[in-house]
Amino acid sequence: MTNTTFDLIVIGAGPGGYVAAIRAAQLGMRVACVEKRALGGTCLNVGCIPSKALLESSELFHRAKTALGVHGVKVQGVELDLAGMMKRKSDIVRKMTGGIRGLFRKHNVTHIAGMARLAGDGKVDVEGEMYTATRILIATGSSEIELPNLPFDGVHVIGSTEALSLDEVPKKMIVIGAGAIGLELGSVWHRLGAEVHVVEFLDGIAPTMDRELSHALQKVLAKQGLTFALKTRAEAAEVCDGKVAVTRAQGGETTVETCDRLLVAVGRKPNTEGLRGEEVGLAMDDRGRVLVNEAFETNLPGVYAIGDVIPGPMLAHKAEEEGIAAVERMAGKAGHVNYDTIPNVIYTHPELASVGLTEEQVKAREMPYKVGKFPLIANARAHALNATDGLVKIIAHEKTDRVLGIHILAAHASDMLAEGVLAMEFSASAEDIARTMHAHPTLSETLKEAALNVSQEAIHI
Repeated sequence: MTNTTFDLIVIGAGPGGYVAAIRAAQLGMRVACVEKRALGGTCLNVGCIPSKALLESSELFHRAKTALGVHGVKVQGVELDLAGMMKRKSDIVRKMTGGIRGLFRKHNVTHIAGMARLAGDGKVDVEGEMYTATRILIATGSSEIELPNLPFDGVHVIGSTEALSLDEVPKKMIVIGAGAIGLELGSVWHRLGAEVHVVEFLDGIAPTMDRELSHALQKVLAKQGLTFALKTRAEAAEVCDGKVAVTRAQGGETTVETCDRLLVAVGRKPNTEGLRGEEVGLAMDDRGRVLVNEAFETNLPGVYAIGDVIPGPMLAHKAEEEGIAAVERMAGKAGHVNYDTIPNVIYTHPELASVGLTEEQVKAREMPYKVGKFPLIANARAHALNATDGLVKIIAHEKTDRVLGIHILAAHASDMLAEGVLAMEFSASAEDIARTMHAHPTLSETLKEAALNVSQEAIHI
């Protein structure tokens, strides 16, 4: 007989949900995790993982065609096998999905397939089958925002999901939105041969990042061949004879530009529709996000929420940490998420990675501060890698020297950032980083030098 009673039912098996389910099981709870699609959610299936697979493959293809000669490696006849590239991406996704399934078995987490709906009084309705739990955790994630004036058709006007599975390289792609998704997928298709034009409503790309570094990233991407139209609004799109005519407005001028694919990447919205949250009295804000307290409890007794479905950055690692903290609080432990040290990364080449406050935020808070910078071009390992574009920027409090923000534009910036996150987690000063021995030659030495430069003591510039 199928068990229908649990200590915890997790709705959603994305990064937040499946991690929360496993942690709850480790803490001795009888756990079920409900997922209407594939295990791993958006991140694993049509988000973080497949996009990074394509970013890596496309960068290798681009490098083989254009950048190996400087290393003394002569390559001729490089050809793109797009189907092979897509198969590799899908194989990685399949392997990772299977890994979650194996972890569920290992920890005795019950996987329930289907659409879950809140039924009140600790009950969850899954496709007509009723399940009961002492606690319910909503981890339903988010989905792409579709603009009313640029509706998706799945073929010519597409979102990120379709952009991860195109069967041919478009001659020209227009990307609406210069955030992480637009820049990453725009980079993928540009490397594979597409002409890519990015349209952004705001006056700069990567608007959540430190302005100095996002501007530097734009220069690098422009040098690579992407073009940008800032302070520009996409008004409409019309498909005719396999082409998309995009009407855009800039200043007082309206123009029409034609492309083969229009990628709309303007953000994501919480997946709360279909939960029946309103029917059971679940409190949400005007953006459809579930409201929670510091323990991730909603206004409904025994109902919790985490990840993209609650306020805050829509990032997989943020959801994971919230999932762990939520179930630890349920178990009487001191679960906690430090929202001041959430890393943020744009996986272009070079990567742009950040933790803590931007210089603009520090100024807005009227905090006394000092800045140390170090360019990648002054780093020996960067020259060995032929990856000298970028810089490292550290912002510290002027009086206490405590690190307020770390911003890195560099190859492998996402890996380098971990040191910065750890430093901020332990309230390090810039001097702490500066006096920490770094292996030579490494890219991470740029962090040490930037920290030294906070006090104008950098050695190699």
